[in-house]
Amino acid sequence: MQETFNNKYRIATSRLPGYDYGADGWYFVTICTKNRVHYFGEIVETRNCASLQPTETGIITNEYWLQIPQHYPFVQLDAFVVMPDHIHGILVFNKPEKTDWNPNQFGVQSRNLAAVIRAFKSTVKRHTNQNKIAFAWQARFYDRIIRSQQELDAVRNYIKTNPEKWILTEKNKTQTGGIL
Repeated sequence: MQETFNNKYRIATSRLPGYDYGADGWYFVTICTKNRVHYFGEIVETRNCASLQPTETGIITNEYWLQIPQHYPFVQLDAFVVMPDHIHGILVFNKPEKTDWNPNQFGVQSRNLAAVIRAFKSTVKRHTNQNKIAFAWQARFYDRIIRSQQELDAVRNYIKTNPEKWILTEKNKTQTGGIL
């Protein structure tokens, strides 16, 4: 049954109940554009290598992702990729001074995963607004807490090979008339 707030239906949180998203850890995040519009560019294949041919929004999104640790010194970046309609990335939280556990809860949040993603998304959106570039984010983001070296290796490989998989998917859509 869906939850309600003020007698209106709302989407339940996808966050892990009872988890402190400000705690040290490895977080795999996926952030999508609204309606999966290709605002960031297109994947092109050159010499058996697939990569993003970025738009201005794709370039600035990449640059702002790289700037996250400047604004949040407790965050280290690991593998990431900007795709035509989404971003995959691994954020590593390292807060040696943190000793308490604050489970995720509704309300004002800072120095946690939601705050980092919110700031990143708003910075990209602000840039596009100021430069009169059409752009919109999907309202939410997906995350997964990475809990083992095996999982970390798998996620890194997934991120690294995402452009090649995109090309294969597009070729399959063309060959099958869009039916997969």
